[in-house]
Amino acid sequence: MSEIPGGHASMRKLLMSTLDDLSNGERKVARALMAQYPTAGLTTVVDLAEVSGVSPPTVVRFVTRLGFTGFPAFQRALVHELNSELGSPLKQYPEKGGPSALGILHETHNAFAEMLMTSYSDLPESEFKKAVKLLCDPARDIRVTGGRFSRSVSDYLVAHLRLLRPGVHGVGADDEIDRRSTVADAGASTVLVIYDYRRYTDQSLVFAERMAARGAVVCLMTDNWLSPIAKVAKVVLPVRVDSASPFDSLVASMAVTESIVAGVAERLGSAGISRLELVEGAVE
Repeated sequence: MSEIPGGHASMRKLLMSTLDDLSNGERKVARALMAQYPTAGLTTVVDLAEVSGVSPPTVVRFVTRLGFTGFPAFQRALVHELNSELGSPLKQYPEKGGPSALGILHETHNAFAEMLMTSYSDLPESEFKKAVKLLCDPARDIRVTGGRFSRSVSDYLVAHLRLLRPGVHGVGADDEIDRRSTVADAGASTVLVIYDYRRYTDQSLVFAERMAARGAVVCLMTDNWLSPIAKVAKVVLPVRVDSASPFDSLVASMAVTESIVAGVAERLGSAGISRLELVEGAVE
């Protein structure tokens, strides 16, 4: 078994805990690794340096800063974590699809409790604060979208943000015209919040890339493996999605979304209250 420095339970947690302490170059390596996790780290020092836009010595300093004795030890830790994680519901059925020894209610309760604990423990507070600050900026227009299942969480965020501030709109996940017009209207004052969890789609990646190319700030809500959208995102908020069933869960995603709403309400203060009064008094 590969030992992860600092006693961290996962490589992901190690990366998140050290992100703010890295140099600019080392942070580029971390972002590149998380954007193509874990495959970017399973190639060579030269390849990882190339995708990160840094020099090979910077990659070596990066893995040393994490606490590894060298790149081979770093790769062994990645391989161990990769081998312990399963992807599709079909692959998870042999392990999670049978009868529950504790009963499904108790088992799901335990799984969700652990998921929330781990997600909040891994979540970089600096990234969370950046997201809240962006969403509270009255000079910015907010656009929010999600995927096949995560659209339910993105719609939830939109519904609450619209009560607290103007300029918030949801973008249809399957509405091509809506997405195209959103890209056309985007600029440096636009913030895109996009929910994208494993089983990532090229459609969401292309949309995020085009928004970023127009100058929009991309805030990514994703899982602990990180959507490829991370490579163009300015803010990344990962959560755990593993559950007691063969299907991934959005419980942690919803919880962090609730935290964002609470953070926005707190930061806006009286401005948020005034907005809410206007909305509630608009129709008698």
